[in-house]
Amino acid sequence: MKKFFVSALSVCCLGMTTAFAQDPESTDDALVSNSISEIVAEENQVSDEIDSLLSLWYIKNSINSEEMSRETALQSTPVYFSDSIYSSVLKSIPTTFPLVYNQKVKEWIEMYIRRGKYLIPTLLGLSQYYFPKIEQVFDQYGIPLELKYLTIVESALNPVAVSKTGATGLWQFMYGTGRMYDLEVTTLVDDRRDPDKETIAAAKFLKDLYSIYGDWALVIAAYNCGPGNVNKAIKRSGGKTNFWEIYPYLPLETRGYVPAFISVNYLMNNYKAHGYAPFRVDMPSYSDTVVISDKLHFGQVVGVLGVTLDELRTLNPQYKKDIIPGDIKPMSLRLPGDYATRFAEQEKEIYDYKDSIFFSPAQTLEIAKATASAYANSSNSRNYAPEPCDNSIPAGSSKLTYTVKQGDTFGFIANWYDVKISKLKCWNNIVRDRLNVGQKLVVYVPTKRLNSYKNIDNMTFAQKQSQKSNQIVAQSNTNGKKLDSNYEYYTIRKGDNLNTIAAHYPGISDQDIMKINGFTSADVRRLQIGQVIKIRKKK
Repeated sequence: MKKFFVSALSVCCLGMTTAFAQDPESTDDALVSNSISEIVAEENQVSDEIDSLLSLWYIKNSINSEEMSRETALQSTPVYFSDSIYSSVLKSIPTTFPLVYNQKVKEWIEMYIRRGKYLIPTLLGLSQYYFPKIEQVFDQYGIPLELKYLTIVESALNPVAVSKTGATGLWQFMYGTGRMYDLEVTTLVDDRRDPDKETIAAAKFLKDLYSIYGDWALVIAAYNCGPGNVNKAIKRSGGKTNFWEIYPYLPLETRGYVPAFISVNYLMNNYKAHGYAPFRVDMPSYSDTVVISDKLHFGQVVGVLGVTLDELRTLNPQYKKDIIPGDIKPMSLRLPGDYATRFAEQEKEIYDYKDSIFFSPAQTLEIAKATASAYANSSNSRNYAPEPCDNSIPAGSSKLTYTVKQGDTFGFIANWYDVKISKLKCWNNIVRDRLNVGQKLVVYVPTKRLNSYKNIDNMTFAQKQSQKSNQIVAQSNTNGKKLDSNYEYYTIRKGDNLNTIAAHYPGISDQDIMKINGFTSADVRRLQIGQVIKIRKKK
């Protein structure tokens, strides 16, 4: 995903078959061999990953020089095997993904072995911390667990990794892709650096790609270069849908991406045979989360609780400037061991600790200057620009004007007119979330249903909410469902999830919706377009 910016995933659906037309191993002759420069570039990439990993505080703090010297001595001569062993090991790994062995995969396996004397033991140690968390999420979303190894290909399990194109985090999300999957990116916060949030986003993204291709090899290719490039390769190959058959038509980086993923599967399942052992990485074995409801600086937590700044940064890499903007909305802070309990006991003291120093105008100005300078000097600053605004008007639409009333939000207005919040903002050239009473908003609705919408501007808030509920009840009744008139309901539309639905209703969270409907996590995964769910009791 390092070079992938998603603009509209939904337009890439092609209804493709997933049959493999031939034995993948017979395609070796058709593969384009790496040039010397390509191999050097791949080795340089791995070398950069090693340097990046070993510079992390928790790696430097965990791996002592004696242990590293011993492992280096053991790995002074790389251990290579024959093609038959590489192939048989891959065939023995239980997976739904076709772990094909060919010359390209061999090149990647032996390149990792050749350059991996520090990298592989470190990755093995880190995987003991990250993989159980990833597996839990992937099991929830029905993603093959072996796709967790993509994090090694993408970032070498470095949550603060940033590529040359601006892709960030374990899963290397670009800015636009992250926004599509509800990852917040601001001056102070980058959810792409939060392993938990980014893993959920990656699971959703992979699931969406699988709904397009129905084939995990193509999904992985599309994760790297985008559905558009995969679709072009399929078209140029004459409609073939086997990764190895469309291989010559894919972007150069993607040709190596799937083989690299297969080679990582091999190494992570057969590292002992090559003499590797995990480095012990001292990531916190236990941590807990507290909710931050006011502006907080890491320095205040360090000053009162005594936890180290490096520990806080390790557990909370999403906070780019050591500041948690909890005054804007509640946010989380992960703390090691029993520090969460101590935080609750000393919360007021922590918030008050040197707040005039940590949040002085001078300090705030310095942060703003540093951030502006970093963006101005970055060749990748374009990756952090707002997504292009789509202000196109759907065919067969009519224009209406709505006057903002007290208590209105973009979520409410978009819901009343059955439009997306992003479209409502684009039509009115609005970037921020603030509305002013009396403000005029332009909205476009289907001409065929104009009468259903043109009186909304003159209704009271209760009438608008009631009308929406009545529409939903009427739709549901036509499907033979009987709904309780004491509740407000919502009909699930394409692209919805519980978070986006809750955004329409201030004071309601995704957990509230789950509770009132009696949903389990499994029920949430099975939600379908057109399904009607309870939101809250009518007032």
